[in-house]
Amino acid sequence: MTLASITLPAVSGPPEPGPADFDLPDIFNVADFGVTKPMILVALSVVIIVALFYSMARPAAVVPGRLQFAGELVYGFVRNGIARENIGSHDFKKFVPFLFSLFLFVLVNNFYGLIPVVQFPSMSHIGYPLAIAVLAWLVYNGAGIAKKGFLGYLKHETVPAGMKGPILLLLVPLEFLSNILLRPVTLTLRLFATMFAGHLLVILFALGGEYLLLHSDPVLNKVAGVFSVVLAIGISFLEILIMFLQAYVFTLLTSMYISEAIADEH
Repeated sequence: MTLASITLPAVSGPPEPGPADFDLPDIFNVADFGVTKPMILVALSVVIIVALFYSMARPAAVVPGRLQFAGELVYGFVRNGIARENIGSHDFKKFVPFLFSLFLFVLVNNFYGLIPVVQFPSMSHIGYPLAIAVLAWLVYNGAGIAKKGFLGYLKHETVPAGMKGPILLLLVPLEFLSNILLRPVTLTLRLFATMFAGHLLVILFALGGEYLLLHSDPVLNKVAGVFSVVLAIGISFLEILIMFLQAYVFTLLTSMYISEAIADEH
């Protein structure tokens, strides 16, 4: 008998979560185009944001109610804490609508991961962070070009102030790579990787706990199953903070890039 002829028994165990868990099947097709759950969630997020803030802004009372106060609090946070703080009081106002929309869009699509039944953060699909990162790239580069002209902006972004001589042969390509090409990539990966990893951890501990509690006999395994479920719940609460921080960081960095693009000095 050879080793090749030996058939090992199948080892049963809990489901193994992985990237395949993020490839959700089509819910329905429109003209042979598959519509998936993340697509619906992204479209729904726009409806939620518009409806919610329309309801908040509609009273327009001098003494705001709770809903209006909440809306003004979020708007003030983005307007004053992000846009004005980073872009400056002279130029920030025209960028507030974009930054405000960007913050809410990322926040709502992140928080989907905590809603029962829905429970899927849209930003864990790399296409969505990439799309808004490209949009941010167009906005801050467009703002810089509009103020300085194409060649003036290119010089502003690639030639550090006060630098002259042969060292520019090294610095200019590095600055171009860092300031022009890589920023949307880092914006994308930071948001995507965090949402992907967090959701994967919740899946891991939830499925592991379910398997140990329902499909495993030893008492010690049951105890480990309870601990695993508690960890899944704890990670979900931690995700609340992380989801907010990722929306904040994405908007903050975009405002900083806008500020740098329109600044008088590099």
